[in-house]
Amino acid sequence: MRRKGLGLIWGFLFVMAVFMTSCASYARYSHDEIKDYPVDVQEKITKGEIMPGMTPQQVRYSWGSPNQVRTLDQENGKQKEEWVYSSGMGVFKTRLTFIDGKLIYIISSEPGRVK
Repeated sequence: MRRKGLGLIWGFLFVMAVFMTSCASYARYSHDEIKDYPVDVQEKITKGEIMPGMTPQQVRYSWGSPNQVRTLDQENGKQKEEWVYSSGMGVFKTRLTFIDGKLIYIISSEPGRVK
């Protein structure tokens, strides 16, 4: 009887941890923070999608913080930065390249990641 009770407690804690983690992903921005963006950018953020031309802040609102950020050599005097998002235990990666604060390249090995 005692073992069954512990199993239920651990199960409950696991479900709560998953629930809290999934809820946290929806709290990346408030309406006031994105209201001044163009409508198409607001829609992408709301859907959790990205598109070329977005700023790093807009991408953070949409996808959250990346797993890794690298500052790359400057290209023609322009700042170049690469963000890496990993999923599936690191098997799938999506690389975003920003040049002068605008998303230019999206390269992903994860099926369906980029829409």
